[in-house]
Amino acid sequence: MTTTPPAKGDTAPGFTLTDADTNDVSLSDFAGRKVILYFYPAAMTPGCTTEACEFTAARETLDTGGYVVLGVSPDAPDRLVQFRAKENLDITLLSDPDHTVHEQWGAWGEKSLYGKKMEGVIRSTFVIDENGTVVEAWRNVKATGHVDRVLAKLGLSS
Repeated sequence: MTTTPPAKGDTAPGFTLTDADTNDVSLSDFAGRKVILYFYPAAMTPGCTTEACEFTAARETLDTGGYVVLGVSPDAPDRLVQFRAKENLDITLLSDPDHTVHEQWGAWGEKSLYGKKMEGVIRSTFVIDENGTVVEAWRNVKATGHVDRVLAKLGLSS
């Protein structure tokens, strides 16, 4: 399925997913707040761990800027619980096992891994403003240093 991802200026597509604690979490739960929504391939893998730990380390800065962070992967909630505990993560992790929301946001599709074409998660990050508008979008990002680039773009870097 080919989906055109939301671009800057688009209304953020709504969704409801299950978090690590098996609670339903909807994007609409954060109406009136700024959201950083990021999609990552798999919990407890090196790049995904780096990215999640960097978002957790930036939590105070992000809180000061009024941002909440939602990380989405195809992992089941029990795997997300293990990931959160192992890495002391302090961000909301959401489960999208059938990658419906990934597809809706254009974060699932053909990619190249070690020179081989395959379908999977396209590491992506979106910033949504208080009105539900996408104000920034990054696709095919490299995990290392990405959070610093997000903070700089948002004017939150030190």
